[in-house]
Formats: sequence, structure tokens, C-alpha cells
Amino acid sequence: MSDLRFEFGRNWKSFSKSLDEERIKSSVRNLQRLLKETDLKDKTMLDIGSGSGLSSVAAVKLGAKLVSFDYDVNSVEITRQNLIEYCQDGVWDVQQGSAIDPTYMNRLEQFDFVYSWGVLHHTGAMWQGIELASQRVKAGGKFALAIYNDQGGASRRWELLKRTYIQLPQFLRFFLILFVATYFELRSSLIRLVRLQNPLPFKDWAERKTDRGMSVWHDLIDWVGGYPFEVAKPEEIFEFLRERGYQLEHIKTCAGGHGCNEFLFIKKK
Repeated sequence: MSDLRFEFGRNWKSFSKSLDEERIKSSVRNLQRLLKETDLKDKTMLDIGSGSGLSSVAAVKLGAKLVSFDYDVNSVEITRQNLIEYCQDGVWDVQQGSAIDPTYMNRLEQFDFVYSWGVLHHTGAMWQGIELASQRVKAGGKFALAIYNDQGGASRRWELLKRTYIQLPQFLRFFLILFVATYFELRSSLIRLVRLQNPLPFKDWAERKTDRGMSVWHDLIDWVGGYPFEVAKPEEIFEFLRERGYQLEHIKTCAGGHGCNEFLFIKKK
């Protein structure tokens, strides 16, 4: 694991101040879409890298018996707080642990669903994380994960940007985030103008909120600062898990962009 690490938990703790029922409902819908399930009643689920706890709350709302964990103590704390607030009657357990620690991972039981959205590529040992996570799925169970898309040279440049952010003094980090935000928003506005659309970003921001219940600002901080950082091509993920007895049920790519490719695999019986 890299000694340089972004403070993911601090960012998600800040995001949780804006958590509300609307965001939770958006997260529930997204989880249903990703898992191809309408409910998780009497099913077990492992949430790897709980972050703010939003997906954990969504899983319990759908009826799952949940175990979630995170490496960051701030994420563990805020996940537990949000589950207490929104899921008092649910069955859940929040732990601190590392997705790339074989001792910890092998102590966990196997689950009907293992979920890890945008987490394992930040561990510093992505393939080991995917390997260990895949071992926690029951036969016939589902493994849902999202991994940053490999853009070649562009991904190398993003890695350099993220490393630079981590090494900057705290007071300079805001200006780097502002620079990146300005660049992308201006580019998006120009694209909308060319397409004869409203160039203002508000509609796009609202759509991002309804997609997974997330925050544009906190997602941006996570994107600029999120280090360690690894990427993979969709076919690499597919081949890696196929060799471990998995069948791909669904994939949603980012169309070659800099976002995450989403995968849903079923573990063969």
C-alpha cells in the first residue's frame, strides 16, 4: 500500500452533511439497477469500502443483511452514524479493515452480494483487492464492482495530477481543484453550445445527483485527490474474473472516458 494516500474518509464525512432522503432514494435506485434486483430481502451483502455509508444505507433499505467495512476510520465512523440514523431496524455491522489484507478478508464469511464501487483501484494493490473480494462471493452470488477505465497516456497524466495534489500543502489544494473544475466545466459548456443546448451546468449537476445520490463537489475532490490510483481495461477485468469462475451478467462502460466501468458478475455454482 502506498504511503501517499488521499483522505477519503474526511471527504465523505463532509459529504454526509448533505445526505438526505432524496439522495438515499437515488442510491437505492442505482443499487437496484447495478445488482439487477428489486430487493435484497433475506440476502447477505458485503460493502467493500463504505465511504460515506450511502450505499450501505441503500442496501439495508432494500432488506439486505449487511457487513460493510472501510480502511479509513473516518469512513467507518460516518458509515456507522448514517446507518444508525437511517436504518435503526436493519441488520448491519460496520468494521474497519483493508480490502488487500488477506488475513482480514479471509475471516469474513461469503455473501450473496459483494459490492465495491470505485474503491479497489484506490488500495494500491487493485488486482489483489479484486482477487480477495471475489473469494467472498457465494456460489451463484453476484459481484458488483466499478473500476477506473484505462485511457493509456491520459490515465498516466491523471495519476501524476493526483500525486501532485497529495504532495501539495493543504492551502494550495483548493486552487488545483478549482483549476480542474474550471477546465472541465468550460469544456462541457462549449460542447453544449455546439450542440445548441443550454451551456449552463445546472441540469448536468442535477442529473449527477439523481444518478447515485452523490455530490458534484465532493466527487470532484475525490477525483482530483484520489490516490493511490490504478486503472484497467474492461477486457482485463472480464478475463481476470472469468478465470476465477465468474460469468459477466452486465457491463456499463464510460465509453472510453475517464470515469468508471461498472461490472456485474455471477459466480458459477
